[in-house]
Amino acid sequence: MKDVQSYCNNVIGELTVWKAKMYDVVRRVDKVSSGDKAKLLNQVNDLHIFIEELENRIDRLRRECPLDWKPDQIEMETKFDHLKGKYNDLEANFSPGDIGG
Repeated sequence: MKDVQSYCNNVIGELTVWKAKMYDVVRRVDKVSSGDKAKLLNQVNDLHIFIEELENRIDRLRRECPLDWKPDQIEMETKFDHLKGKYNDLEANFSPGDIGG
């Protein structure tokens, strides 16, 4: 059981890092001009949704460290792939310094 808790703590740490990265991107995009923000509204909304999902996963892991995390892991990996596409869309519209890249 100690190995499972250790694994869950590692996953919590990794998800927390991703949440911080996504929050940082959203915060930086919030600082750009209104016209530029309007172009990125869909991507930013997706990031907000993803941040909320990360918070929910982190809370769940803290409450109940499931013995079988594989289904959640597969789902999160799929979402990370989608998120990388959204991040690339943001990079295409701004210089890396504008969005923290």
